[in-house]
Amino acid sequence: MRVRSTTSWSAARRRAVVALIIGMLASTFVWTPTASAHGTIVSPATRAYQCWKTWGSQHTNPAMREQDPMCWQAFQANADTMWNWMSALRDGLGGNFQGATPNGQLCSNALSRNNSLNTPGRWKTTSIGANFQMHLYDQASHGADYIRVYISKNGYDPTTQSLGWGNLDYIMQTGRFAPAKDIKFNVQTSGAYRGHHVIFTIWQASHLDQAYMWCSDVNFG
Repeated sequence: MRVRSTTSWSAARRRAVVALIIGMLASTFVWTPTASAHGTIVSPATRAYQCWKTWGSQHTNPAMREQDPMCWQAFQANADTMWNWMSALRDGLGGNFQGATPNGQLCSNALSRNNSLNTPGRWKTTSIGANFQMHLYDQASHGADYIRVYISKNGYDPTTQSLGWGNLDYIMQTGRFAPAKDIKFNVQTSGAYRGHHVIFTIWQASHLDQAYMWCSDVNFG
């Protein structure tokens, strides 16, 4: 009976291990979904974008817990919420935004992976005036059928209350925008808002029936 040498057996075993690793990697590349690049409101910054912009390069910094506790809780809940700040979309709503989005889930666009964005608290704010400009960064240049803007009502406290449809004042809806990476438009208000409010924005993209919804925390001076 012929006995395989220890050397040849070790070489065969190494080849088997390498083949297994290659197979596992191939499977990973085939089955792991990649996040699609889309866009968000970068000014006034949405919650996920603000957290990514401020802490993305130092997301393990323990100082975040004291300096920016809302971003800290969001990173602890699911860091992918911030890494994929451009991908908060849902397909096929057909304009039925309110019917498809329960109260308390507006800031996450009813996406469970983004649920931390619904948490009431002292989110960092952007200071704005009664009339201000909004900036949608659309990396994939989808364009917009329209963009709809709401502002939280006076008396609503974003530090203690989750956001519902009844907490919003409808402000405006834009017209159509051609595909472009940077879409900017002006918003005018009555000037009645003061202090910390939430701007709730809906972007209805043009290329498909895709709806994006975000919350931006602002401070009206």
